[in-house]
Amino acid sequence: MSVVKSQLSDADLKTVGEALRGALVDLVDLSLVAKQVHWNVVGPRFRSVHLQLDEVVDTARLHSDTVAERCSAIGVTPDGRAATVAEQSAIGPVPEGWIKDTDAIRVLVQALKAVVERMRVRIDVTGDPDPVSQDIIIGLTGDLEKHSWMFQAESA
Repeated sequence: MSVVKSQLSDADLKTVGEALRGALVDLVDLSLVAKQVHWNVVGPRFRSVHLQLDEVVDTARLHSDTVAERCSAIGVTPDGRAATVAEQSAIGPVPEGWIKDTDAIRVLVQALKAVVERMRVRIDVTGDPDPVSQDIIIGLTGDLEKHSWMFQAESA
């Protein structure tokens, strides 16, 4: 049952809903991964990496709210529950314990790569059925690619 009725056809709603729900899962997990690494990073570049990680968390949280609200606006229930995120995220596991700054950068570059790859697929599939949702995904992907660039530059 949907309380909100969408202007999209059932087929388009399914496609766009899956893309948005997947984006939400990846953004929620990215914020959790970045925060976990933030709490445990150590090393000579601790401060700069620590601060960069908080920027990723802020970006992921901001965009996750936008994506979840877009889901609701088109009649798709957002699902950011822990079990859903754990089951569906593309991000690999984070090492336990202290994480050297160089390893923290590597973990974030890999996490961002996994998320951006899936976002680019979502950009493709949402273009025809719902350019509004596509625009949201394009914007967040640009922000994530900027973070990826900055972390990659940190390790050069």
